[in-house]
Amino acid sequence: MTQTREAVPLAAEPGAVRRRLPHLAWFVAAVTFVTIIGAAAFRSLPGLLIDPLHEEFGWSRGTIGGAVSVNLALYGLTAPFAAALMDRFGIRRVVAAALTVIAVGSGLTVWMTAAWQLMLCWGLLVGLGSGSMALSFAATVTNRWFTERRGLVSGILTAASASGQLIFLPVLSRLVESHGWRPAAVTVALAALAVVPLVWLLLRDHPADTGQIPYGATEFVPKPAPVRGAARRAVTVLWSAARTGPFWLLAGTFAICGASTNGLVQTHFVPAAHDHGLPVTTAASLLAVIGVFDVVGTIASGWFTDRFDSRRLLAVYYALRGVSLLFLPMLLAPSVRPPMVFFIVFYGLDWVATVPPTLALCRERFGDDSAIVFGWVLASHQVGAALVAYLGGVARDVFGSYDMVWYASGALCSVAALMALVIRRRPAGAATVAVPA
Repeated sequence: MTQTREAVPLAAEPGAVRRRLPHLAWFVAAVTFVTIIGAAAFRSLPGLLIDPLHEEFGWSRGTIGGAVSVNLALYGLTAPFAAALMDRFGIRRVVAAALTVIAVGSGLTVWMTAAWQLMLCWGLLVGLGSGSMALSFAATVTNRWFTERRGLVSGILTAASASGQLIFLPVLSRLVESHGWRPAAVTVALAALAVVPLVWLLLRDHPADTGQIPYGATEFVPKPAPVRGAARRAVTVLWSAARTGPFWLLAGTFAICGASTNGLVQTHFVPAAHDHGLPVTTAASLLAVIGVFDVVGTIASGWFTDRFDSRRLLAVYYALRGVSLLFLPMLLAPSVRPPMVFFIVFYGLDWVATVPPTLALCRERFGDDSAIVFGWVLASHQVGAALVAYLGGVARDVFGSYDMVWYASGALCSVAALMALVIRRRPAGAATVAVPA
């Protein structure tokens, strides 16, 4: 039988009264931010590997895109189970193990000689590890440590991945250009390993571990007992959520989000720009600049999410993204011109601005199970990304260009904008959908 403890005012909880320094929740958020940055190296590499692997091994772009698609799909499909594992074993243990798996998978690619080894190392191992480091990690930290400013914090933590992209993309592209792809893969492995001690020593699972209350709360929140049966709980939560219309609308819009970002731009922008004569290092630098404006756009989106209707924010974000992608084929050229700079800024502001309002809608509709539900919504995001990562490579092999993929993704974004507008809001005072542990 699980023992529970009644919530009591902060003043009655020993060791929880001091409050002159910034709340510990902000320190935990900062550690989470740095951890996600350190793990972001693996997100920066796939687009840089396509041409070098094609040239060295003769593998088709469809084959290489297939390995990337396995990685992206597992990134999403692992996320809901990772959220449940965090409830069972704690955030710190799950994240440290995930970073180690990423390091092993990336390091082993140095010795690969066959396409199935790329599927195993980069597809399976890095996919599983990165899935456990997915946005459900940020969602779990936000839900446990904050009751106020959740939109802002989720925006900041989401932006961490873009910040990592900004840091690692120029470095990795220069390594690939000057020394080949193997030193870049080793750099990814070392970056993941370097963050493990930080996670183990500084990250805390729950405010109650330190006698704190969540930021913005008025009462002490006891740490819940470990939830057993992580896999069963993840599936049970999915079964309950899948019986609601908002879940499918959120999953559908987020699938299109993944298709138009990770699957398309992150994977294929560099080789597509190189097809038009733009040097790889210049194209990678443009992708890194997208990361700069993504930080600004995502944090701003979190701020907007605390103040405006999340459905309308999503509709605006998807509509603007679709328009920008429709114009991109006309902007690719051997040199960087002002219209391309405008696209980079415009698209960067919208890159993952969809995450804070999507997370807010999950939290509103699904309550305590929202982190696991968001994990399943993220799974749809990565399935969409995986399909386009593969189909984009196939389209390039068949048609000789990526133009059809840009146009199709732009059209899909307009569909996502309409889907966002028809998500029903939960009536005031209505109970959230929740599944007992």
